[in-house]
Amino acid sequence: MNAQTFIARKLRFSGRLAIVAIAISFFVIVLSLAISAGFRYEIRKGLSEVSGDIRLVGSSEPVDIQPSYYEALENVSGVRSITPAVWKPGIIKGETDICGVLVKGVPMPDSCSLKATIPNSLSRRLGLGEGDSFTTYFIEDKVRARRFTVGGTYEGIMDSEGSYIVKVPLADMQRLCGYSPQQASVLEVTVDPARATAAESRIIADRLYLASLSGHREDEDILHGETARARFPQLFDWLDLIDFNVLAIILLMTVVAGFNMISGLLILLFRNISTIGTLKSLGMPNKSIASVFLRVASRIVLIGMAIGNGAALLFCALQGGTHMLKLNPVNYFVSFVPVHVDIGLILTVDIVAFGVILLFMLIPSLFISKVDPAVTVRVK
Repeated sequence: MNAQTFIARKLRFSGRLAIVAIAISFFVIVLSLAISAGFRYEIRKGLSEVSGDIRLVGSSEPVDIQPSYYEALENVSGVRSITPAVWKPGIIKGETDICGVLVKGVPMPDSCSLKATIPNSLSRRLGLGEGDSFTTYFIEDKVRARRFTVGGTYEGIMDSEGSYIVKVPLADMQRLCGYSPQQASVLEVTVDPARATAAESRIIADRLYLASLSGHREDEDILHGETARARFPQLFDWLDLIDFNVLAIILLMTVVAGFNMISGLLILLFRNISTIGTLKSLGMPNKSIASVFLRVASRIVLIGMAIGNGAALLFCALQGGTHMLKLNPVNYFVSFVPVHVDIGLILTVDIVAFGVILLFMLIPSLFISKVDPAVTVRVK
């Protein structure tokens, strides 16, 4: 054990207010990171469930569900699954209200024929519950009607007025549109979650297009990939704005914690000014003395970090399990405050913030060079 470590252990500085301030700062930082990641995770997950991470479309509808190059599409790195879908706008008439919807045909067992899964908000608006029937009108050259039975409800990010998505069996929509069992409107691609970033999705979409271009027969259409970000740019711009706000919060909380530790370290230095003079008179250089007090202050920062991180993670676990804090899905796309803990990101931010706070604490350390041991020791 060197002299700096020994002296640092002997110095007593509770710094309760400093610890509380540091803990609050890191609680806010970790919570901001978790909520930002939660929104991004929930919205990407919801979009993937609604329309896939990438949508493969042809120059016209319908497209083949399994073209000759289907295996090449499946083998593109990052592709998890490819699902056919048929989309069609419609109008639902309830007992007292009507509203526009997007009807999506997805693969379901034959036993689910003419059964629909509807959004919770649509269920509340039209007063429809499981087992109830409703009529959907499809208006083209002529009006077509289909009577579906509610087989269940779901909560999704697009579950808001003007964007109701009703899920029905694919076979029902194929018959309605005059498609064969091997045809659909689009092919929806789900990618691995680790590859779901905007840049990675664009790369995968380009590779899917190249697989279609190089493998198609003359009588087959070439499929183009549309990423979720390209289809919903406003939604992802909103997520980017959240990330920017989180960055601002992290910087602000780090600065607050840093200035709080400046005041705390100054208090520590003033309380031990005679100790500083004694160490100087014994020949210890300013750098080594500063190291002693920085170690004491660093211990306080680490304690505050541990408390703040622990409290934030506990809150995230509670919120993730109970969804006790609610949101209006019309404004926030989800009905609760989402949290998603990325341990790697939190540790990275903790380390960077700790380093910045240490840099802040170098400022009061300059005070040590101004201490005159002849004066301080005599005063003692």
